[in-house]
Amino acid sequence: QVQLVESGGGLVQAGGSLRLSCALSGATVTHIISWYRQVPGKGHDLVASISSDGSTNYAVSVKGRFTISRENAKNTVYLQMNNLKSEDTAVYYCNVPWRVILGRWGQGTQVTVSS
Repeated sequence: QVQLVESGGGLVQAGGSLRLSCALSGATVTHIISWYRQVPGKGHDLVASISSDGSTNYAVSVKGRFTISRENAKNTVYLQMNNLKSEDTAVYYCNVPWRVILGRWGQGTQVTVSS
């Protein structure tokens, strides 16, 4: 059974940085892993993805500010978020494609950016 546990969120001032972690069990981080975010009343928006060959993709709104990476030895994926803006405030989730299709999500980690 695949489990993903997000951590690292918190309260930060605009312009600050946070690093989110996604610990994966039941699968390896060599699968494609994505970070999503959700604000109240809306769906999950794709933020960044890292594929099995290490290639990455980012939403336009975070490109140049966020970096997704993985550490295979720890089976963990990270999201480094720099120059945070108030509009980045959301609950952040990591997930794999088949769990997204099934509508399965973890508890997420709250990121709050104060202006």
